[in-house]
Amino acid sequence: MITVTNFTKRYNDFTAVRDLSFTVAPGQILGLVGPNGAGKTTTLRTLCGIIPPSSGQLSIATHDIVKAPIAAKRSLGYIPDDPRLFDTMTVWEHLAFTAAAYRVSDFERSAEALLEAFDLTNKRDTLAHNLSRGMRQKVAIACAFLHDPTVILFDEPLTGLDPQGIRNIQQAIRERARAGAAIIISSHLLSLVEALCTHLLVLNLGECRRFGTMSEVLGDVGHTDGNSSLEAAYFTMTKDDAQGEA
Repeated sequence: MITVTNFTKRYNDFTAVRDLSFTVAPGQILGLVGPNGAGKTTTLRTLCGIIPPSSGQLSIATHDIVKAPIAAKRSLGYIPDDPRLFDTMTVWEHLAFTAAAYRVSDFERSAEALLEAFDLTNKRDTLAHNLSRGMRQKVAIACAFLHDPTVILFDEPLTGLDPQGIRNIQQAIRERARAGAAIIISSHLLSLVEALCTHLLVLNLGECRRFGTMSEVLGDVGHTDGNSSLEAAYFTMTKDDAQGEA
């Protein structure tokens, strides 16, 4: 369960996110969309405890990220848009390191299954600095999944992946949701969000423009031309903001 209540983040005189509230229940996948600078990454980075909120409450699996950060992070898997690996460690050493950090005993079976699921078995002993961008992304996701988190945050999860990798990651995300994880996907790939997500949160200028189930949001916007795709709805929802900034 993810709960965000009246969350605001300020940087001096600039408000990056203003009075944001939403929830993601177990089994739900929330698509977080908006233009560059809308506040998406700030929201994710605050949820995972990298930066503190200016005000409001954010909780991961009922644990307040400020008051109980260790308990919250033990329930959390976070995949940033540019995952940083240790260049001189192998793929398997990354998994072993992650298992030790989260105190995952007998991790080998789960690690082997993740390597197979993400087509990394033949890269097991490869150093991170010899991996492609897409391979590094898959290693980061495998590490994030290893401790079986109940909350998973993705910031542009498909960066650098080939078509087979994209299919594998989409399948893994669906499987995690079916198993009861609460998931947020921040992405500019609207087709991915529409295909995977059960719910949608549209951010712009640090404020919530729409929040609800995918069908509710698409239905609320409406189109006289009969086009109910997320792409068409997105441009309708952000059009006024863009005109206001011009």
